[in-house]
Amino acid sequence: MLRLGITGGIASGKSTISAMLREMGFIVLDTDSVAKAMIEPGYPAHHKIVRVFGSSVLNAGNNINRAALAKIVFDDPIKLKQLNAIVHPRVEEYISTEFSKLERDGTQSAAFVEAALIVEAGLDKILDGLVVVWCEPRQQISRLMARGFTEEESRLRIRSQLPVEEKLQHATERIDCSGSLENTRQQVEQLATKLREVRPTV
Repeated sequence: MLRLGITGGIASGKSTISAMLREMGFIVLDTDSVAKAMIEPGYPAHHKIVRVFGSSVLNAGNNINRAALAKIVFDDPIKLKQLNAIVHPRVEEYISTEFSKLERDGTQSAAFVEAALIVEAGLDKILDGLVVVWCEPRQQISRLMARGFTEEESRLRIRSQLPVEEKLQHATERIDCSGSLENTRQQVEQLATKLREVRPTV
């Protein structure tokens, strides 16, 4: 089974690609949901985050206030690295465990993990290939503003990530999400066909 990653800049179309691949019968691991669960009270990452960033990142229910934490780390590259150092090793362990389960199951020709920071975290080194999703920067900003971010906040989040040009250098497959949804789907279907030639998914 091929272990593949899906990555790209924020608001570049990763979730759309993942949804299409799931419709086509592929397993796509969602690390964002896993990372959210890992920082809940009772988990070691929760304790470490509070110890490093202080109780100001907690809400009334003792949960991590992700908006408050994001404001801290996106304003400070060093703090962003500190947060990633807490979360990334646990996410990598989860990915390896889930891929191993899927391999033992033996029904998939390929499985994916979707994560924004695959290259930044060095996770591409444990994968067989990397699908890099991209679109124009102006489209990223527009999509982020549609989610409620200001233009300044949108640019800050884009700048906090590795430039897409550098991510594309690590790509084994590229999907351009700057065009129509139909055009994007055609590219995903071509990728799915290529992977099914290895062995049909069940």
